[in-house]
Amino acid sequence: MRRRVVITGMGVCAPNGIGLGDFAEAMAIGKSGIRFQPGLKELEFGCQIAAQPELTEELLARYFTPLQLRGLNATGIMYGVIAGSDAWKDAGLAIAEKEAPDWDSGVLFGSGTLGVAKFREAIHQIDAKNVRRLGSTSVIQTMASGVSAYLGGILGCGNQVTTNSSACTTGTEGVLMGYERIAQGQAERMLVGSCSDSGPYVWAGFDAMRILPRQYNDRPEVASRPMSATAAGFVPGSGAGALLLESLESAQARGAHIYAEILGGAVNSGGQRGDGSMTAPNSEAVQRCIVQAIGNSGIDSADIDAINGHLTATGKDALEIANWSAALGRSGTDFPYVNSFKGYFGHCLSAAGSIECVAAVLQFKKEVLFGNLNCEDVHPEISKIIDQRAIPQKSRAYKPSILAKASFGFGDVNACVIFKRYTD
Repeated sequence: MRRRVVITGMGVCAPNGIGLGDFAEAMAIGKSGIRFQPGLKELEFGCQIAAQPELTEELLARYFTPLQLRGLNATGIMYGVIAGSDAWKDAGLAIAEKEAPDWDSGVLFGSGTLGVAKFREAIHQIDAKNVRRLGSTSVIQTMASGVSAYLGGILGCGNQVTTNSSACTTGTEGVLMGYERIAQGQAERMLVGSCSDSGPYVWAGFDAMRILPRQYNDRPEVASRPMSATAAGFVPGSGAGALLLESLESAQARGAHIYAEILGGAVNSGGQRGDGSMTAPNSEAVQRCIVQAIGNSGIDSADIDAINGHLTATGKDALEIANWSAALGRSGTDFPYVNSFKGYFGHCLSAAGSIECVAAVLQFKKEVLFGNLNCEDVHPEISKIIDQRAIPQKSRAYKPSILAKASFGFGDVNACVIFKRYTD
């Protein structure tokens, strides 16, 4: 008998807001976190804009000890610890005592590339024959599971503490992995999320691929244009999102606030066959993932009244909408509301899914549907498939019942999770 799984805490460290309160307000008013980056101009990037959380020493001191901060320059770990710690606190959970860990709680926090700046520093030290100057934290800052290791130690979690890495699908996939562990009775609580480092050493490859916009360096806030006819490429971003997943029994026993219920989902790959490749999705796989997520959740496609898509502001947006339409068997005025949050904070890579899951779930609590920024000129191929009224331009009052959130990543990998407004 599978157990019901709910969300009892959330945290976020996003380019347009750090902490749930500031983030929710930024989403509601349409505040962008995309800014001009002088450092990218100095390095002669074609795209000189990006989105990253604005951290201060005062903020960091609230989450890290002076010892932990010594030599710490892995921004992904900073973002992840902030978001994860906030989600734990938001759920009303206490930190385990020093004598024994919390055996019922675990951490599954993903990353794409972690500690890139630390890697660069280490390489220079090694090449200069200064190995002894690397410091004691170079390993934990650069290992993929560094962020989950930090969080597991800070919070004292004694259940599974691990990481996942699936490119842009990482965060959404992690939600489903944590959900499965609780549903199967292997944990009571799982802190799930994902993070992505900031900086030129993370973003340079995408600039070299010429898939980032280059004509908006003087207008960063309008550069990310999901579903738009004038979309010119995704804007790189970074940050972290975190959700505390919990068995319904545990949440009820301690009187926890419940944001939403997770009904289920699916992950798959297109195998880089057919129209799929390392960088392009296999449409059949995308559709199968959505259909399987619906089936695994025990609902019908007609039950979905809102979608938060991947929708990166590239030429593939119209194809994604076509895949949603085919998978749901819905089009025109029958198509559910759909939004993309990449107009607010760009494409946060491995952190995208988790930050977007936090924003998607906030819509249940706030009884709002966040609007689509920079989509006044809906792509004509999208307009042929769905009614433009399904694409809200501004945030509007709405009480979503069942929401589908999907992420599709490099390597032709897919994940779709189904969230539901919680009812007893």
